[in-house]
Amino acid sequence: MVPMEVGSGSFRRDHYDPKANEVNYRLYLDMIEETRKDSQARLAAYQQRTARHYNGRVKTRPLRVGDLVLRRVMPNTKVPGRGVFAENWEGPYKVKSVVWEGTYHLTDMNDKLVPRA
Repeated sequence: MVPMEVGSGSFRRDHYDPKANEVNYRLYLDMIEETRKDSQARLAAYQQRTARHYNGRVKTRPLRVGDLVLRRVMPNTKVPGRGVFAENWEGPYKVKSVVWEGTYHLTDMNDKLVPRA
């Protein structure tokens, strides 16, 4: 005796038509460019919403000449061998001049110019 689960077929298996399947597959391939364009449009809209949300919450702090600041230590300037205990910030530095908003020339506390704005 054959168990019921093995002997009975599924709707998909019982009504399978190879020609209809081939036609539907070709239609799907024809629509793939439109699907790709739709997904790119949704991604762009999502990125715009995310940027708008982030930019709406950011409070800018304009720096002026003479302000004291800390400079972030970049991975290529970290001291090797320190690992997770290495400093994340260095300084303090003084703002010498404003190149444009967000970019500054810095000097250390002895008025020595720090390389790379």
